[in-house]
Amino acid sequence: MKTQRPYPAFTVTKKAEASIKAGHPWVYDAEITYADECENGSVVDVFSQKGSWLGAGLLSTHSKIRVRLLSRNANDDFGYEFFARRIGYAIDYRLTVMGDDFSSCRLVFGEADGLPGLTVDKYEDILSTQVLSYGMEMRKDMIFSALTDELRARGVNIRGIFERNDVAIRELEGLDEHKGWYSPDSTSAHESACVDITENGIMYTVDVENGQKTGFFLDQKYNRLAVAKIAKGKKVLDCFTHTGSFALNAAKGGAAHVTAVDVSQIAVDMARANAARNGLDKNMDFICADVFELLPKLCEEHADYDFIILDPPAFTKSRKTVGQAGRGYKEINFRAMKLLPRGGYLATCSCSHFMPQELFLKTVASAAADAGVQLKLIEARRQSPDHPTLLDVAETDYLKFYLFQII
Repeated sequence: MKTQRPYPAFTVTKKAEASIKAGHPWVYDAEITYADECENGSVVDVFSQKGSWLGAGLLSTHSKIRVRLLSRNANDDFGYEFFARRIGYAIDYRLTVMGDDFSSCRLVFGEADGLPGLTVDKYEDILSTQVLSYGMEMRKDMIFSALTDELRARGVNIRGIFERNDVAIRELEGLDEHKGWYSPDSTSAHESACVDITENGIMYTVDVENGQKTGFFLDQKYNRLAVAKIAKGKKVLDCFTHTGSFALNAAKGGAAHVTAVDVSQIAVDMARANAARNGLDKNMDFICADVFELLPKLCEEHADYDFIILDPPAFTKSRKTVGQAGRGYKEINFRAMKLLPRGGYLATCSCSHFMPQELFLKTVASAAADAGVQLKLIEARRQSPDHPTLLDVAETDYLKFYLFQII
C-alpha cells in the first residue's frame, strides 16, 4: 500500500531502488514500471515495487533521465522556500571553502548541491547560469529570485543574471537553445556581458556571453597554482591554452619562458592580451596551431622545453566515444613525454567524467611505456571545491589533474 502523497506516483525497478538508496538522484526511463499521468516538469513521487516512498523529483518526459530527485525528505514541498534553502546551503558552503576566492566561483553545481540540472557561476557581480532540465526551466523565475535574495541577505549584490542556455543537451529536454540577459519582465538595461575578475592574483576579462561554457573555466583554479609552484626557471609549453590561464600562472610563478598554444586564433589573441595586461608578456610567446600536429613537429625539431602542460577539452562526451578519446589522450601524452628531457615535468588533465580516473591513468601509463620513460607522481588533484563531488554520484567527479616528473 503506497503512502498517501499529493504528487503523481511512479514505481521503479529494484535496480533503481538500490541506486536511489545509495544516493544517486537519477531514475532512467527504462527503470519505471508504473507512472501516473502528469505534465512534463511536474513534481512526482518515486516508490519501490513494494510501495515504499523513495523520494520526490522533477519529471522530464523527453529525457532518458526521466526523474531527477530533489529530496528524500517526505516533509519537503517544492515552493520558493525549498529552493531558497537549497541555494542558501550552496552559497554558505562556497563562502566557507572558497574564502577570499568567493568573488568568482561556481555557486551551484547541479546534483552536487541538490539542484539537478542547474549550474550557476558567479563572476564578481554577474551570475552566469545554465538550466539543463525541463522541471528547473519551469521554476526558473522562482529559483533566480531565490538566488538574488539569498546573495543579498549575505551582503552580496549582483548586476544581473546572464543565461548561457546555448547548449545542445537542452534539446534532449525539449527545450530551446538561447543566451542573453535574464529579465522576467522582458526588459534589460545591461549593455555588456564582460566583467573583470582576479584569480590567483591574475586579472582576466571574462566574456560571459561568448566565452567557453559559462564564460571561464573556474574548476582548474587551484591546479593552476600547483603549476605555478614548480614553474620557476622552467621553459614551459602550455597546450590548449584557451585564455592563457595555465600559461599566465606559470609565468607569474617565475618560468624562464612560456609558450602558449591553441587552435583558435581568438583564444590566442585573448591569451596574449591577458598576458599584456598583467605585465607577463616579456617572457611569453603565443602560437595558433593544432596541438596534435604541433607536438610531433616539435619532437622532430628537438624543441627545448622542460615543463609541458596538457589541458585539452573533453575528448569524449559519451561512453560510445571513450575508446577514441583514449587514443587522443595517449597521443598527446606520448608526444609530450618524447619531447621532454629526463627530469622534465608534465601536467596532464582530463575533464570528462566518461573517462574515469583508472582508465585515464592506464592511458597515461601506456603512453609512458611507449615513450620509454617512467613517471614519478608529484601530485594528483581534481576540480576545485566549489565544484564538489558526491561520492555516490560518479557524474560529479569529472576532472583529473596529475603532475609528473619524467625519469
